[in-house]
Amino acid sequence: MPAPIPYSLLELASVREGDSVATTLANSVRYAQHAETLDFRRFWLAEHHNMEGISSSATSVLVGHIAGKTQRLRVGSGGVMLPNHPPLVIAEQFGTLACLYPNRIDLGLGRAPGTDQITARALRRDGLGAEQFPEDVARLQSLLGPLQPGQPVKAIPGAGTNVPIWLLGSSLYSAQLAALKGLPYAFAGHFAPRLYREALRVYRDNFQPSAQLEQPYAMLSLPAVPAESKEEARFLATTSYQRILSLFRGQPLWMKPPVESMDDLWSPSEKTGVKDFLKLQVQGNPQDLRLQLDELLSDIQVDELMFTIDIHDPDKRRRALDILATTREAGAPFQTRCHQGETDS
Repeated sequence: MPAPIPYSLLELASVREGDSVATTLANSVRYAQHAETLDFRRFWLAEHHNMEGISSSATSVLVGHIAGKTQRLRVGSGGVMLPNHPPLVIAEQFGTLACLYPNRIDLGLGRAPGTDQITARALRRDGLGAEQFPEDVARLQSLLGPLQPGQPVKAIPGAGTNVPIWLLGSSLYSAQLAALKGLPYAFAGHFAPRLYREALRVYRDNFQPSAQLEQPYAMLSLPAVPAESKEEARFLATTSYQRILSLFRGQPLWMKPPVESMDDLWSPSEKTGVKDFLKLQVQGNPQDLRLQLDELLSDIQVDELMFTIDIHDPDKRRRALDILATTREAGAPFQTRCHQGETDS
């Protein structure tokens, strides 16, 4: 029987209301270590800036920290927001990480700033933005590839490491670019579910083989609330509802404890907006999750699933990984991989 579809995790290092960043990052380490025992494939950290409640702004630092506290887990960025950084700096950072943790580092790239426009201007060099994203990706590929005779600018460390580059996106643009460049593609269904079918189809239909990847390799990211029962999952899910509600209102994004009812916390229009934002969220016990994932994957083709899990209690969040892992093994695989286009080297 073909192997089940791999599971991976996306981490925002969300700060619980009242906790410190140090406590948050210690919990992230334990979360990653537990994921490794359950054979999750990747643990990616997302770059965000100027967001109270999110502590993953220094993404490359956290990638190294998590990689140093685990043994086999692939650790990477989900992603580095490339318009914020000179490609040479990213090549040096991730080249160094690849030397420290061989065959374990992924470099996921996004073309959004990962913050508001004022902060984006504070981060961005020379006023350059997303319009230069394709050229910056090409520069990174060159800097991480083999040294060329007469090459004037070298990433040392970095050159020759060939750190696997992924393109991330929530629209058709990045799907088209990933296909054109022959790179693996991850769709951000955890916050922008509207175009996931179209983007995955565009990517596969237009894929051109490259030195990194012979055949398309697509990953879908989605929110999940695994729990012991449907009732517990509905209760725990209110943590993610409150955080997205805070996002809509321009408030700090502290992770708040679950509540029995959201009725007094949101208006009907806000409820609709939050549920649309989390449209791909799966929640419930193992049987519920299995049915929801079966339905989700019935009309798309993906090679890997990446989950973001917003559960307030760190123990319950780690327990959620146990519950989620059972769905990967139960019964027939959700979606078998039709090729060997892995990106693990």
